[in-house]
Amino acid sequence: MIQSVCICRVLLLQNRYQPLLTSPAGSFFSSFLCLWQTAPTLNTRRSLFQQKEEMPPQPQVKRSFPEFLKSFIGIVRVLQILLGAGLWVTIAANKYEGSIHYVLFVAVLFWLLTLAIFILTLLDKQDLVPIVGGERWLLSNAIHDVAATLLYLSTIGIMIYKTQKNSYCNLDVYKHHCLYKVYLTASIFACLTASVYLLSAIYCSYRKCRGEQTVV
Repeated sequence: MIQSVCICRVLLLQNRYQPLLTSPAGSFFSSFLCLWQTAPTLNTRRSLFQQKEEMPPQPQVKRSFPEFLKSFIGIVRVLQILLGAGLWVTIAANKYEGSIHYVLFVAVLFWLLTLAIFILTLLDKQDLVPIVGGERWLLSNAIHDVAATLLYLSTIGIMIYKTQKNSYCNLDVYKHHCLYKVYLTASIFACLTASVYLLSAIYCSYRKCRGEQTVV
């Protein structure tokens, strides 16, 4: 603004009214005239700045439910929930003891965690999760899947051992309660669940290595 006033005043001093404008009253008049001439420019800038501030933020494009459900990670999460539920329901519906408690704990724990991750990602609310949400959501998913894979591998070993231990009762002449088929079914569920967790761990790790920030 000061620069504009000075330029305007110099231009006025160069015209034929120079003697009048060099007087104290003329100096004040020239400054007033220059300010009046530059006022529209300042007002225009102020108006543009106010319009820029008043512009509403552009809405972010939300991911739709079908888009997530049709994606690779969406399908894998559904399989993890279904297979994990099949494992712990198979065990909980029958008598179990010893190390089977650990298998049931792992199955229920990761079933609940996976269900929570699935719902948050489906609703696109992962930014509300403290510490592990937002930009860390993809990394959190990868760590969750790696941990689930490793712990499910240990449950596979336990279920295979229990299945072999109870194989003696898999006979038609055996009339007592036999857990062989229960443990065999649980072993199959454990193997399938570990496989889908391994797939999602590889998928999330690959996207993270590529510099991606989202799971889809």
